[in-house]
Amino acid sequence: MFKNIVPINKEKHLKTKVKAVNNFDFVKDVHIASVMVHEFSRASSVYPIVFLEDQAKDQFKPVVLTGLEEGENLFVEGNKWDASYIPAIVRRYPFALAQTGKDSQYTICIDEESEFVNEEEGQSLFNEQGEAGEVIEKVKQYLTELQQMEQFTIEFSAYMSKNNMFTPLNMKVRVGSEVKNISGAYVINEERFNALSDEKFIEMRSKKYIPVIYSHLSSLAQIERLVAFKDEKNKAQKSENLDVIENKTALEDETAEV
Repeated sequence: MFKNIVPINKEKHLKTKVKAVNNFDFVKDVHIASVMVHEFSRASSVYPIVFLEDQAKDQFKPVVLTGLEEGENLFVEGNKWDASYIPAIVRRYPFALAQTGKDSQYTICIDEESEFVNEEEGQSLFNEQGEAGEVIEKVKQYLTELQQMEQFTIEFSAYMSKNNMFTPLNMKVRVGSEVKNISGAYVINEERFNALSDEKFIEMRSKKYIPVIYSHLSSLAQIERLVAFKDEKNKAQKSENLDVIENKTALEDETAEV
């Protein structure tokens, strides 16, 4: 999704403008999207939520599945995102936060290669006096809120890992005549969750983790929805290809008659 993220600074981006995101072509090939626990309640009604292990950072990160294999996003159709909820990481594009190297210090960045970043159209990052424009102030506030949510997400995932709540996802689904294996991710083990002691359950409740867990577990039913979605798209594509072949054949017949 991001191609070339760089910190925003007045000298380099004085004339830079950002157009409103009016299409989602930039994520048409993205089959996963990071989410934070505050998004789970809404995201779970649309997408399966799973966890990916980042061994380098010794972390588990939640993501939503937008496709069943790399290179596909089943929710992007004709440059539009066809779903009732769009992950925050997509909505904040082309902006992002990056750690500066100091603990808890972040800077606002922008994807310079985004089609929405230019010097001709859109909202200016800086005014003529070189002061941060309204767009930067709004983005700063939004990204700061997201960063706070991300910290809570990190703490949640670390707690689940420490208490051995994660288990590998290994699931076979049938798409048309093909059987696909969904693996490489983790989910919270429902049996272990149900077997928690009263003390541990109360501890999780005090941390506000229980609703998050329920949203995650309920979201796994959306895998079947993805399968059905992919089936429909495959059938539509086959039908479209058949129409093209028939039209081509009809055109060749007409040409032959002439």
